[in-house]
Amino acid sequence: MDRPLHHRAFVVSVVWTLVLLFLGSVVHATESSLACPDWPTCYGTMVPEMSGGVFWEHLHRLVAGGLILMWLLATYLAWGPGRDRPILRKATVAGLVLLLVQAVLGGVTVILRLPDAVSTSHLGLAFLFLAVATVLSAISAPGWREREAGPDSGSTLTPWLAGAAALVFAQSILGAWVRHADAGMACPDIPLCLGEWVPPLDQRLVVIHWLHRGVGVLAGLVVVGVAAALFARVRAPRLRFGALAAGSLVLVQVGLGFLSVHTVLSVTPVSLHTLV
Repeated sequence: MDRPLHHRAFVVSVVWTLVLLFLGSVVHATESSLACPDWPTCYGTMVPEMSGGVFWEHLHRLVAGGLILMWLLATYLAWGPGRDRPILRKATVAGLVLLLVQAVLGGVTVILRLPDAVSTSHLGLAFLFLAVATVLSAISAPGWREREAGPDSGSTLTPWLAGAAALVFAQSILGAWVRHADAGMACPDIPLCLGEWVPPLDQRLVVIHWLHRGVGVLAGLVVVGVAAALFARVRAPRLRFGALAAGSLVLVQVGLGFLSVHTVLSVTPVSLHTLV
């Protein structure tokens, strides 16, 4: 079955967003966030010398600009099919608004010199846009309506899937807070924190880091549980693969979190931790 152009554009947008998230994490991990002290230009030009931190920061900006253009194309391609499926038009416009707000927050982050709240919101909106793009790539796939209505769709698990998604998003926001508050090494040991399961909670950075770990455990258990239930109930290969992938990624994410602390926030594990 041929895949429509708007579906392909949504899939490309998902991959593009993942690349952008990875680059954003590299920018922060290499302390390149203010390598370009102005915005939207970099040292007053759109073509600065691409060396050192400027390379990562300006590359991040260029890829972000490319994503906006890609999403405009996806919106245009989805507009026709959206006549029969209003959700396509509404979601693509919502995604465009998220991208534009995201771009402005990126500029504000630089202008205000990396305030925690703005930087965390910047990353949080990136995760939200990724969710919108991922959903659109799924529901625009050929045969989605038939799978959605079929007895093998796993629709009885929808509330649990929504709850798991909400927990993962909350955990992502906490992770963004840990990153931008520089709380990544507030608990230098793992799985304990300062030698205890419940550390003294009189230091702000320790509280932020400990909350991230705690919510991470809860989110991981819920995702694995829902994935196992979905895998057991459905027979559709794509749904079973998705369930297996979700459960496996939880284990990968735990391992990357451990490596991030163990390597004292080395660029590679920290960046992959954000990506996963």
